[in-house]
Amino acid sequence: MSVQQEAGVEGEALEVWIDQDLCTGDGICAQYAPEVFELDIDGLAYVKGADDELLQSPGAATPVPLPLLTDVVDSVKECPGECIHVRRVSDRAEVFGPDAE
Repeated sequence: MSVQQEAGVEGEALEVWIDQDLCTGDGICAQYAPEVFELDIDGLAYVKGADDELLQSPGAATPVPLPLLTDVVDSVKECPGECIHVRRVSDRAEVFGPDAE
């Protein structure tokens, strides 16, 4: 079963964001998915925009490219700060992360 099937989001657009208030700066997310996450000089992780620029506004989200979905989900599962959230774009329901149902 694929990650998309597991979450019931096959064919749906997903986005990811990080709650920097909970980020521990371990960098596990950047190890799993460096195309999506990066640590900044402040030691916290941020998502990256289409131009690889860090999105530093609170709650800033970026699309999850389908080929990287498994890496992003692994980041969510391994994050010690439980601060990474993946949600459907259509209704903003969290499908992976601490608030996922």
